[in-house]
Amino acid sequence: MRLGEVERLRGELSEFVADVFASLPRRDQRRWGGCYLRGLMLDGRRKSIQPMAERPPDGNMQALQQFVNQSPWDPLPVRQRIAERLTEAVTPEVWVIDDASFPKCGTRSAGVARQYCGALGKTANCQAAVSVQAATDTASSPLDWQLYLPGEWTDDPARCRAAGVPDGAVHQEKWRLALRLLDTPADWKLTAKVVVADAGYGTNTPFRLGLEERGLHYVVALSGKEVAHPQTAEPHQPAYGGLGPPTLPRYRTEPRPLPRLAAESPASGFTEVTWREGRRGPMTSRFAVLRVRPAGKQSLRAAQEAGGGHYRWDGVLPVRTVLVEWPTGQTEPTGYWISNLPATTPVEDLVRRAKMRWRIEHDYRELKHGLDLDHFEGRTWRGWHHHVTLVTAAQAFLTLRRLDPKAHTPA
Repeated sequence: MRLGEVERLRGELSEFVADVFASLPRRDQRRWGGCYLRGLMLDGRRKSIQPMAERPPDGNMQALQQFVNQSPWDPLPVRQRIAERLTEAVTPEVWVIDDASFPKCGTRSAGVARQYCGALGKTANCQAAVSVQAATDTASSPLDWQLYLPGEWTDDPARCRAAGVPDGAVHQEKWRLALRLLDTPADWKLTAKVVVADAGYGTNTPFRLGLEERGLHYVVALSGKEVAHPQTAEPHQPAYGGLGPPTLPRYRTEPRPLPRLAAESPASGFTEVTWREGRRGPMTSRFAVLRVRPAGKQSLRAAQEAGGGHYRWDGVLPVRTVLVEWPTGQTEPTGYWISNLPATTPVEDLVRRAKMRWRIEHDYRELKHGLDLDHFEGRTWRGWHHHVTLVTAAQAFLTLRRLDPKAHTPA
C-alpha cells in the first residue's frame, strides 16, 4: 500500500491497535505497535526495521528496535484478541496445522540450523516454526506460533541464553509442538470443528491419537505408503500349542497398501466432487471413501497400549475413514487422507475439509511477500515471536477490512 492509503486508514488502524494491543501496559508500546503495523503495510522491497522506520512520518528505528527485540511485552494476549476478532468476523471451518521455514544466514539466530527448508525446497540454513491457523474458503489467520528448536540448540544452554531462549526450553518434535499449539486456542474458548494437516503430521499415529485424546476431529493427509486391513477383516485366535507364551490374536492376511485397497474398490465407489471454484473454473475430481483398519507399526503399538498391553489386547484394530482421490485419466490415486469423522459424513464434506489447506497457502503469499513475515533480521527468541505476532496483526486488520469495511470497529 502507498503512504497516502495507509495514512487514510490511520484512524481505523488506531482503533484496531487499541483493541488488540490493550494487554500492553504502556501507551508508547501500543504507539510503536501501530507504527510497526503501518510500516509492514507500506510498499517496499524489504521490511526490516530500518527501511520500515524510514517510511512512516513518525518512524523511529531505535524505538522500533527496542519495541520488537527488547521490550518484554507478552505476545500471547495479543494473539488471543486477534483470534477472537477474526473468529467473530468469520466462523472458521477448520484449524490448519502447518510448518513455515525462514532462510537465515549465520548460526546465532534462535533455532537456526541446517534442516529441510520448505521455502527453498531443500536442506538449508533456516529457522522453522509450527503454526495453527483458522481457515474458511474466504479467509485464514494464524492463531498461534511456536519456533522450533532442534536438538543441537537445547543441548547447548550457552547458545540458547545468547539468543534469549527461555530457560528450561527442551527439544520437541514438531507434532508435539502442534498439539501444544492446539491447546492454546482451546484455553481461549475457541473450538475447532476439524483439524487438517499435511502428510508430515497425518502419517504420525501419535499425533492423530493426541487429537483424539483432545476430542478433536481431523482430516489429515497420508503419504499413500501406509498399510491397512479392510473394515470387514477380523482377527482370529490361533490354538495354543502348550509351550511358551500364549498365542496372540492375529489377522489371517497381511495388511495391504492403500493404493491396492483403492484399486480393489469398485468404480461405482468413486464419486465426482467439486469442492470450490478456482480461477479456471470448478475444482473437480473423483473421490472414494474407504473404511479400513490402519495396520502400520505405530498403529499396532497404539492399539495394544489402548487394549491394556501386549498380552491383553484382543487384536482388533480400530476403524478409520480414508478418503482417496483418483482423478479421471490417472493410472493411480493422487491423494489420501485419514479421518475420524463419523462414518456418515458425506464425501463432499470430507473433500472440502481435506482441500481447505489451499487457503493458508494462498494467504502465506500475503504474509511473506506483502507483509514480510520472513524478513525479520533480529536474532532473539523474543524478537521473532514479537515479529510474527505483529505480522499476524497486520494481516488480520487487512482481512477484516476486506471482509467488511466496518469490521475494524470493536464490538
